[in-house]
Amino acid sequence: MPISQWPDQERPRERLLNQGAGALSDAELLAIFLRTGVAGRSAVDLARELLHTFEGLAGLMAASKEEICTIRGLGEAKFVQLQASLELARRFLASELRRDSVMSSPQAVRDYLCYHLQGLGEEHFLLLLLDSQHRVIRLEPLSQGTIDAASVYPRDVVKRTLAANAAAVILAHNHPSGVAEPSQTDRHITSRIQQALALVDVPVLDHLVVGQGHSCSFAERGWI
Repeated sequence: MPISQWPDQERPRERLLNQGAGALSDAELLAIFLRTGVAGRSAVDLARELLHTFEGLAGLMAASKEEICTIRGLGEAKFVQLQASLELARRFLASELRRDSVMSSPQAVRDYLCYHLQGLGEEHFLLLLLDSQHRVIRLEPLSQGTIDAASVYPRDVVKRTLAANAAAVILAHNHPSGVAEPSQTDRHITSRIQQALALVDVPVLDHLVVGQGHSCSFAERGWI
């Protein structure tokens, strides 16, 4: 049955207007974005299929154009819209961090980094550069691929930090396996970077490891 024939109180758009976006499920929010379904399936049905196929929103947002276009009812235009909506979310979170100290908005920092790292098929190591007020200067990629002690260079971190005149940094990387538990290698790399930055009096405030739908903070573990 098409959504237009559903009772008003069950339609995603009407529910959003009456109850707010937070009351809707991932599938219902995605259905509003999709606008229409395909023959025999409503937009909500199509949204549920997408979330199942890509194992959630993070996987969907990280999907390639080729992967999106294999789904009946989608195409290049929807892929472009998805990427645009994701980039808007990233820029909104970035603007919030540039305005306020990251220390006053720890959840915003986590959300911002998770948006960049969740659902990626290989490991990415990022450096968040902060000014003396702990506001974001910029986010820089450090490494991509298998992250080990030889792929992240502390001297490169120091060089980028000094070039940005940063007063503090936050490290972040993802685990494509979906498990956010830090490894011994993660802890070793963090320690090496901390030691290198200590020579120029720049603290590492945190190292966030991002998994599928969750993350782990070194600072919260008491490791930093």
